[in-house]
Amino acid sequence: MTTEPTIATVKADLADSIHEIMTHYPKNRSAIMPALYLAQEKYGTVDGVVYQAIAEILDVPEIWVFEVASFYHMYNREKLGKYHLQLCTNVSCMLLGAYDVLDHLERRLAIKEGATTPDGLFTLSSVECIGACDMAPVMMINERYHDNLTNERMDEILDSLAETVAEAVS
Repeated sequence: MTTEPTIATVKADLADSIHEIMTHYPKNRSAIMPALYLAQEKYGTVDGVVYQAIAEILDVPEIWVFEVASFYHMYNREKLGKYHLQLCTNVSCMLLGAYDVLDHLERRLAIKEGATTPDGLFTLSSVECIGACDMAPVMMINERYHDNLTNERMDEILDSLAETVAEAVS
């Protein structure tokens, strides 16, 4: 069981790194995004405790930190599965079958978009665009792109990820 960090813990963990980041920007506000990335890397998610700690370190209003974290989809405000499946549903991907792939994934994983499987292995998200229209339909699984998706290709990818987890456990 993981203990949720406190404001003091976040500040102690990240203050030195955030202060170093601040030296690269003319205004403290500009360091919000990299500070959020640091926190997410450390804790897996960003939330109210993280917002407050970052705001205090940067000496900016907490609402500024919240606005950035809630605007961009790359900041995880809730705990995600081991594999975060982000399926693009923008025009190019939609026209080439992204919603068919999404329906298939929802059935295969027995969850709806926006949810995480009970075993904590997969979180399924649809996103507006991941900048890879030439590979549509496309998704990111964690930091890796998977392109030209079909239901069959998704099954292969999911089976491969499940095998990787099974091998790691045994």
